[in-house]
Amino acid sequence: MVTERSEGARQCRLVPPEFLANLLDQNPFPDPRQANSDGLLAYGGGLEPERLLAAYAQGVFPWYESSPILWYSPDPRAVLFLEDLRINRSLAKSLRRRRYALTMDSDFRGVIEACAQTPRPGQSGTWINEEMIEAYCALHALGFAHSVEVRLEGELVGGIYGLSLGAAFFGESMFSRRSDASKVALVALVERLRAWGFHVLDCQAHTPNTEAMGAVLWPREAFLELLAVALEAPTRCGTWELAEPPQNRRPGESHGGGADGE
Repeated sequence: MVTERSEGARQCRLVPPEFLANLLDQNPFPDPRQANSDGLLAYGGGLEPERLLAAYAQGVFPWYESSPILWYSPDPRAVLFLEDLRINRSLAKSLRRRRYALTMDSDFRGVIEACAQTPRPGQSGTWINEEMIEAYCALHALGFAHSVEVRLEGELVGGIYGLSLGAAFFGESMFSRRSDASKVALVALVERLRAWGFHVLDCQAHTPNTEAMGAVLWPREAFLELLAVALEAPTRCGTWELAEPPQNRRPGESHGGGADGE
């Protein structure tokens, strides 16, 4: 069973891949290749930490508005290879100005609640209901879910959250209340993942914003193969901190997501 650690014991540690192998044995899902045309694979069950971690490790994630819980594995899959991150002139200017203060894992609940409250084009709300908020906050307390916070004069104005397994990061959602705030958060996250040698940032579904920043559509079969390799690496579990601030890079430099954008 996954157990929460005390605040003083949340320093980042490496969890061996065998941990995930045991979770998969205990929480099997149908073969993702059996999903229907829109990616729906299964329904029902709960959002316990063990089930959620096992789902992501099998290329599956929950996406629903009300019960029952729906589990998806879309084909194709939107992924961002970290070396392919694109930064346009407007974003480079925002990075250069250094107007935002950036942190990691300092207000996970604030970020996920802001994502839930942020209107989406063409949608009346989001899939991030109270049950989802509590489930991912539990994963954060366990050291598997992480957030980047973007603040302006102390106010939380942007951010991104998701969870990490092996050398893969699964981006769930991001929000922005100021120009480029969520994109600055994504750049900071990619910089952190690159410094640790991560392979990929899973954006799940295509959005124009993630595509503009370099995300591509990847066949599910290829994604599952990529994921299997990424999960051979240990999982960095605990509280994350930022690497070198993204503002310190040369403006406009392209590097190598997810998530909703601005």
